[in-house]
Amino acid sequence: MSNEIDAMRVWFRLIRLHTRSRVAIANRLRAFDLSVPQCDVLTTLTEKEGLSQQELAARLYVTKGNISGLVDRLVANGLVERRSFAGDRRSHAIHLTPAGRDLAQRAIEAQRKFVAETFGQLPPQRLAEFEQLLVEARDLVRARGGAASPEGVEA
Repeated sequence: MSNEIDAMRVWFRLIRLHTRSRVAIANRLRAFDLSVPQCDVLTTLTEKEGLSQQELAARLYVTKGNISGLVDRLVANGLVERRSFAGDRRSHAIHLTPAGRDLAQRAIEAQRKFVAETFGQLPPQRLAEFEQLLVEARDLVRARGGAASPEGVEA
């Protein structure tokens, strides 16, 4: 029973850590007039441009409806553009504009700074141990029916 109680405490701490980290990043991104989901789209496109909205949704674990609204706002702000796929007028490839690429790079740098100020303060060995525990926990969740990560994306 005590292992179950300990596991619950650790799980709650992990959830709280995620929430606090997300709030801290959201506060930093506000300086760029970006939400976390908008930043997620931009940074994903720095890794691979020309994704369809469906591919973006899968990579970001959101619905096609959510990604459509996010992309609409980013297009309206001049940060991304939709380009038609050859031979398919219904689907569009999403690409960064120069302004979007610049903003994405600045947002990535803000995130790097946060990581350096927090996780980067852990000794390298402890950080490696923490990563290994996260990977083990991820694998346990996957084995119990948790969502598999999209192809090519490590969660």
